[in-house]
Amino acid sequence: MPQINTATVLQICMLLSALPAQYFISQWYGTDSAQRLQVTQRIIGYWNSFIKSYLSLDAWTDHLKLWIPKTRNWYYGEKRTQGVEDEEEIHAYFAESTHIHSPKPESVQFNVGQVIVHRRLGYLGVIVGWDIKARAPEEWLQHKYPPEKQGLRDTPHYRILINQANSFGKTTVYIPEEEITIITGLEIHNPDLTAYFSRYDGSKYIMQAWLRKIYPHD
Repeated sequence: MPQINTATVLQICMLLSALPAQYFISQWYGTDSAQRLQVTQRIIGYWNSFIKSYLSLDAWTDHLKLWIPKTRNWYYGEKRTQGVEDEEEIHAYFAESTHIHSPKPESVQFNVGQVIVHRRLGYLGVIVGWDIKARAPEEWLQHKYPPEKQGLRDTPHYRILINQANSFGKTTVYIPEEEITIITGLEIHNPDLTAYFSRYDGSKYIMQAWLRKIYPHD
């Protein structure tokens, strides 16, 4: 690495001063004494500002003090954000994950927007999300599925927005595929319906744009 000595520093300063000197000369000639004084004061002010901003060790130290924390915050902030997203994804239970469900596995037979009737309880609802297999807290799964039904945990599960007239105090349920029958020609009524769908086309509900991004193949 080349050594920087006094002569080198002087050469750099002369090169840096060349442009201000040219400007000074061009402004100096052809003006009266008052204008010359104003030009001189203005150029001296520019030069002093330049020296303080770029030729001062203290100035560069201040720049580094500002730059290093921003870089550190950007790096660790990005890692923290990624960590939060990963944590939320891990605990995105009951078909509430916002990751894109693509490709859609053949094991998932039904689509978001289809109207269903519960095979045993008879209530109506509409599918607003699905998981390839049950994703819920372990305590909930143990309560939902006794030992003889543990196999259902590994089957597709659907989040259902329940018809208001059949809600029994609930607005949504999370149930396995075997409890669902698809029907057409019937609409459901629920105050949260428009948050998920724009309209009903006679056979299924049409997803809002944000939901269609999550379930592009439904």
